[in-house]
Amino acid sequence: MASRMGGGRVRLALAALGAAVLTVPLALALTAVSRAAEAPTATRPAPVDWESWHADNQVSDIASLQRGARNFMNYCEGCHSLKYVRYESMAADLKIPVGVLNANLVAPGSSQADYVSTPMPSDDALNWFGKVPPDLSLITRYKGADYVYRYLKTFYTDPSSPTLSNNLAFPSAAMPDILSDLEGVKSAVFRSVKSPDGSTQTEFDHFTTTSPGNMTPEQFDQFVRDTVNFLDYVGDPSQVERRSMGIWVVLFMLVLTGFAWLLKREYWKAVH
Repeated sequence: MASRMGGGRVRLALAALGAAVLTVPLALALTAVSRAAEAPTATRPAPVDWESWHADNQVSDIASLQRGARNFMNYCEGCHSLKYVRYESMAADLKIPVGVLNANLVAPGSSQADYVSTPMPSDDALNWFGKVPPDLSLITRYKGADYVYRYLKTFYTDPSSPTLSNNLAFPSAAMPDILSDLEGVKSAVFRSVKSPDGSTQTEFDHFTTTSPGNMTPEQFDQFVRDTVNFLDYVGDPSQVERRSMGIWVVLFMLVLTGFAWLLKREYWKAVH
């Protein structure tokens, strides 16, 4: 009887060992499946949302405005004018010394009292670009500072274009990519996506740099922000002073309203 009991124990021990041997691989397999399910899957990066870019300019930043004036005179004045801005008033607002103004900003043949004009004849501009480049005095008031910022940041090469470049913010723009020596030459990568109606459409994905420029991406971004900041100032040179004065006007109106209410209560106390 003792031998039978011993044999039974042996069989139970072997059965338990077999179950353990089978359970371990099963547990390892389940763990591997669980980890694989929890592991992040490789997904395609989201397309660059260039339409959400903001200029974030500060018209009260005098140093930025001075740099923006320099940028405009060096890269924009050859084609674009600022017909509502005089050199001398700009210098006074931006605290630019007269010597620096005459040496670096006033166009040859112009004086401090002149408006900022372009030396390019309209007929030549029409022949070269198919249209006369617009005056930029009010461009930020018309389009907004964010639009101008996006426009200057979204040029890319396009061999089919007469200017060999194109723009995301303003497709088929007549203006060439004049800042490519600073930013570098970019190519735009597009991808095909299906619309809800089942048709296939092409949308912008990202930029790739094919030839680097003279500036780092951070330096070029600051260059564009300064330029946009200057154009924002040009659109309304008195905006900083007007906004600071507006606070005092509101406070004055609040105080005046209080006195008017007290006066009204004094006049009508006999009636009430």
